[in-house]
Amino acid sequence: MGLVAGTEAGAHTARLRALAVLRVRSTALAVALLPAAAAVVLLAGTLMGRIPDGGVGAAARPAVVAAALAALALAGVVAAVVARARPALSPTVPIPEETAPDLYRLVRDLADRMDVPAPSAIALTPDCDSWLEDRTHPAHRTAAGRPSPLPRRRTAAAPVLVIGSPFLWWMRVAELRALLAPVVAGTGPAAHPDIAAARRFVRGLDAAVAVAAGRPLLAFVGWTARILLRSCREHAAEMERGVAAAASERAQTVDYGLRVVAQEQVGLAYAGWDRLLNRVALPAWRMGRWPSRLDAGVVSALTELSRRDRLAEGFASRLGERPACDLLEEPGVIDEAASLLAARLFHGGPPEPGPDWSPVSWSQYPEEVVDRKWRVEAARLHRVLEDVLDDVTDPATTGLPSAQESAATPVPPTVDRVLDRLTGPAGPGVGERLGHRLSAELAREAGPGTPPAACEPGLDGLAPLFPLQPPRSGRELLTDHVTAMICCAAVDTAGAAPGLDWLDGPALLVAGARRADLARTVLTLIEDGDGEPLRAWLGEVGVRPEKPVRLG
Repeated sequence: MGLVAGTEAGAHTARLRALAVLRVRSTALAVALLPAAAAVVLLAGTLMGRIPDGGVGAAARPAVVAAALAALALAGVVAAVVARARPALSPTVPIPEETAPDLYRLVRDLADRMDVPAPSAIALTPDCDSWLEDRTHPAHRTAAGRPSPLPRRRTAAAPVLVIGSPFLWWMRVAELRALLAPVVAGTGPAAHPDIAAARRFVRGLDAAVAVAAGRPLLAFVGWTARILLRSCREHAAEMERGVAAAASERAQTVDYGLRVVAQEQVGLAYAGWDRLLNRVALPAWRMGRWPSRLDAGVVSALTELSRRDRLAEGFASRLGERPACDLLEEPGVIDEAASLLAARLFHGGPPEPGPDWSPVSWSQYPEEVVDRKWRVEAARLHRVLEDVLDDVTDPATTGLPSAQESAATPVPPTVDRVLDRLTGPAGPGVGERLGHRLSAELAREAGPGTPPAACEPGLDGLAPLFPLQPPRSGRELLTDHVTAMICCAAVDTAGAAPGLDWLDGPALLVAGARRADLARTVLTLIEDGDGEPLRAWLGEVGVRPEKPVRLG
């Protein structure tokens, strides 16, 4: 009885708040019809002889009728925009049932156990989150690539179940079922007519505000929609809380013990996914390559995390159980589609592969991304180094060649040359100017304020909606470029190799082992102008700093 009472309490609260939202809509309609009602009263009174022709009512009748017509026209425009505006649609990868029958069966069984309608379809998002999304708007129903519906227990207004793709690869089948139970349970309250109508009204207002933005002719529509949104915001928020509470209570009967474990895996998956995107995927995206197996990579990243971190011990032992990605018929194809969508969302890459935007496998990553990244950055550092010398060096006092002399006699790119410039008398000035020049050079290469994919907003073409990192500072850029120059020298003269660290991204391997201590010596050089620790490191590894570096 306690469970029923808790579920009914949440649903009752949601319905009451939905009715409050609908009362806002009814009030707005009543305000729009008020001038028309007054006009009808005046016209009826005149026809019935109750209002004499010379009276005040007769004199006011033309103005009231005109105001009524204007109010009806404006209300009609607002209603048309709210009804026709396309609500925001989350970019997802559709999962038709024929490509994941086991996953659809799992979701359908969950809905049967909780006695709620099954979601109308399933889609994946390249993020660590899951939710229900209403796509009953006509613009969404006719959109190309809409996920196919579940054949059983489907209702016309059933929402789409959106699942975070990292969950499918990291979680086990039982954990995924426990995680999705409260999400799927949300289809029960969503099917209530009042809640569904309130949600449609709020989404329509939100879409109308977006449509009216930047369009002077629709300024009144935007103003009206914003007023209505402010009026029903609190009720809508409380309605969603009630829906969530009802869904959570209903899901208590399904794998409650596993839900605690699943929530732990959510936090771990989020940490690994964030690290993988920022440290591993982002360098590849900047090079015009996109890793085609990001979801498989998050398993490697989290396994490495469990090896390094005592707090994560024991999580890797779960890998012997059946992974949730086995519920897909072709997990590699789905992983590739989700990886491309992640690049579009977080970096603004083109929607389709091309000559300058090609996939890269994890086995090719060290050569195709890491080595190429190092050599491109080393070439950029060599190119801008001479451009700043005339402003900060005096050949008569430093003994270093001027930029004009270097142009007449090309200077080979060497680590020694970089060390001499950054540790000399003008070292701090050179470092600061190099950072500014590198920032300007990267901005120039990226283009005049346009993202990598200059395309229309929306699902068919995305600018980066969620940039992973803020722009790097000049000092950070200089540190990256000096590190790249040293790594190139180590590969060319000391037998080192480019590698991939699942948690830290590009790595330098010396004798098969990662040398993470390079970063500390480079920071000492950049921040303190002290090159001795770096020279000692070069000697220990066997790098010959006087040898020219092969540039990209």
